[in-house]
Amino acid sequence: MRGSTTLVVGYVARAHGLSGELAVRTFDVASDALEGVERVVLRGRDGTERDFAVTGSRPASREVLLTLASVEGRSAAEALRGSTVLVYREDLEPPAEGEFFQGDLVGLHALSPEGKPLGRVEEVWNAGPVPTLVIRGEGGELLVPFADDFVPWVDLEAGVIQVRPMEVLE
Repeated sequence: MRGSTTLVVGYVARAHGLSGELAVRTFDVASDALEGVERVVLRGRDGTERDFAVTGSRPASREVLLTLASVEGRSAAEALRGSTVLVYREDLEPPAEGEFFQGDLVGLHALSPEGKPLGRVEEVWNAGPVPTLVIRGEGGELLVPFADDFVPWVDLEAGVIQVRPMEVLE
């Protein structure tokens, strides 16, 4: 959510090992948002949020393995499975000009080049060379690559993104 002090970066996929380490899947596999942060917020399935100090972080094949203060043992780690992982914006390098945190794109209202409402960005998928925006609206679901040819501009302040769906690019 834009304007929030925290940014959603992934979720706890599973417990790792017996000592309480968490395997975190970031929404962007290339993300280094968990590298070097000293604290995270975990949002449980019931919506409650808890702050944790990060005492260790290391990359794994498709995950980041986090060690958090006060999470000791596998059962404590298992209890956090499915939690959403958030980081404080102030702990991250700000995105460069023309770049965005993917979490800030979710919730934007998508408009066609003519200004017609297309729906809302509900998800960002990272399954290819560029992220894909999942836009849902009255007309159904659109999948739009997050690349200049398909997304001419983004206005986070106004909560709007202009997209050119593939059928428009001819």
